[in-house]
Amino acid sequence: MRIVSLAGGIGGARFLRGLKAAAPDSEITVIGNTGDDITLFGLRVCPDLDTVMYTLGGGINEEQGWGRADEHHTVKEELAAYGVEPQWFGLGDRDFATHIVRTQMLSAGYPLSQVTEALCARWQPGVRLLPMSDDRTETHVVVADADGRRAIHFQEWWVRLRASVPAEQIALVGAEDASPAPGVLDAIHNADVVIFPPSNPVVSIGTILQIPGIREAVEEKTVVGVSPIIGGAPVRGMADACLTAIGVETSAQAVLELYGSHLVDGWLVAEEDKGVALDGVAVEARRILMDSPEATREIAAAALALATSLGSTPRRA
Repeated sequence: MRIVSLAGGIGGARFLRGLKAAAPDSEITVIGNTGDDITLFGLRVCPDLDTVMYTLGGGINEEQGWGRADEHHTVKEELAAYGVEPQWFGLGDRDFATHIVRTQMLSAGYPLSQVTEALCARWQPGVRLLPMSDDRTETHVVVADADGRRAIHFQEWWVRLRASVPAEQIALVGAEDASPAPGVLDAIHNADVVIFPPSNPVVSIGTILQIPGIREAVEEKTVVGVSPIIGGAPVRGMADACLTAIGVETSAQAVLELYGSHLVDGWLVAEEDKGVALDGVAVEARRILMDSPEATREIAAAALALATSLGSTPRRA
């Protein structure tokens, strides 16, 4: 089976680990969100791509879900001693090496897709990991606080402010001029199924779908999604703050409606959300909390089983 998954960071990466276990003989292509990417200390940082790469490659800090295992922060501490900003984004020493290699290759003229392939040659994640675009796009958030109304990088809102300041608007800067990275549209076209893991529907999967051509390609495929909301609360992170920013309720029903029956054919929800329904979408209620490797494998297997039952032709067609 040829599977394409759109993925953000922690939730997407953990689901992908379960997907690999559920479908060990499948060809899996992961289209990663790069809207979170940011330049820090002169280095290009791609948090979601790295989280997927480290998680599937066995180098992730399992407790926090991001960054490297067995990490140290000597460089961060030395930068702070010099008063270098920002001090709110903590890069570890091992992680710095990844960003140095990436920045060197980008500076030498290699596109992000080739850089990602080179980094994955070390980690061997067992999937083909593609950035959504080689073009630079960044998610910015409009906030109003004591410093006035202003646009800040998503990472500042997410990491420094912990989404505590309401977002008036979330925008992917540069999206309209971006193109899908090489291989992205071909992978979707050739896929037997497209999976939306329980990643943030606004700033992860929603961001990927903003790259011209990707949504249209996905709409031609059988798509099964796993709800990132259980019983009215995010499974992890602050997806509720992102949903509020675009005027969407924090519920499995609302996220399904956000995606719409024109995009999603099947939808897995938690047992407590079994009343969720949308015309044209097959909804299945089951346990979807990824609290163990076995549970995650079973969730991924259920998503694939639902996709198989729907067939290769989208029901909406």
